[in-house]
Amino acid sequence: MKLPVDELHALVSRQLQAAGANPAMADSTARALVLAESQGLGSHGLSRVAQYATHLRNGRVNGAARPQLLHRKGGALVVDAQEGLAFPACELAVAEAVAAAAVQGVVFAGVVRSHHCGVVVDHLRAAAAAGMVGLGFANSPAAMPAAGGRHAIFGTNPVAAVFPRAVADPLMIDLSLSEVARGKLMVAAKEGKAIPEGWALDAQGQPTTDPKAGLTGSMLPIGAVSSPKGAMLALVVELLVTAVIGANFGFEASSFFVDEGNRPGIGQAFIVIDPGALAGRDSFLARVEVLVAEMQRDDGVRLPGARREALRRKALADGIEVPDALVAAWRAG
Repeated sequence: MKLPVDELHALVSRQLQAAGANPAMADSTARALVLAESQGLGSHGLSRVAQYATHLRNGRVNGAARPQLLHRKGGALVVDAQEGLAFPACELAVAEAVAAAAVQGVVFAGVVRSHHCGVVVDHLRAAAAAGMVGLGFANSPAAMPAAGGRHAIFGTNPVAAVFPRAVADPLMIDLSLSEVARGKLMVAAKEGKAIPEGWALDAQGQPTTDPKAGLTGSMLPIGAVSSPKGAMLALVVELLVTAVIGANFGFEASSFFVDEGNRPGIGQAFIVIDPGALAGRDSFLARVEVLVAEMQRDDGVRLPGARREALRRKALADGIEVPDALVAAWRAG
């Protein structure tokens, strides 16, 4: 059945509170999950509700956590997620960064002792709304080897960016650094299909076309078959969100896909830039449009974020499709 966004948000928030999340954490997380679902990003949407609830119940997440600003120095600040769900801490970090960037021009905000943060670019919407450029980075439990390596060290380590436009939706870029999403291996395993070589390694570090072997082994970084570039990018992100701000490495965190394990303590980092402090706001907006126009000279070019925004608006108007059984279970609970 289709549910209005507000009703779905309330249902998800209630599930998370029942599992032990405080109201502020549940509200922030529900808003992020419903937003992801509305954009067609189911792997980061409602499918995460049960996972987060289990982590709350099993103590992998501190449901009482209330994020706080840990310290600040000039244009740098760190927010402590206090081992709670990541969303309220990321909201606080970006809000602080946007406010500070209006004064200082550029701000780097880190989040430590955190958890899975969902769709990274969605955290940057607040920067775009303020007319600022936003960059986002996150690490995750180990899933990819280093260049030339065999065992998982880095997470899929997403990178995101948002660039506001004068009278149109911002450009919204979001990608993980694995060759394919882990979810594709899960689907192939469920359907009994082989995967192309170059997607994953087995537990012994050997290339595999068996998705089940890949799920127990490691994902390969983008371009790994011909180049170490993807692994190098993953290394850059890993260091930015761990060594620089004080969060755990991916290999120190238990997988998100297991019920039992440690509190991952991973990190997120956001850079917010006020174009008015550099080229000037009007010049920045004008130059963005020059580039967009050049891109659109070719048929078939789709601006990053355009499809997501179209789906989001449709969901706001028409509601979001949710399995009847899931709605019934949530309402009963």
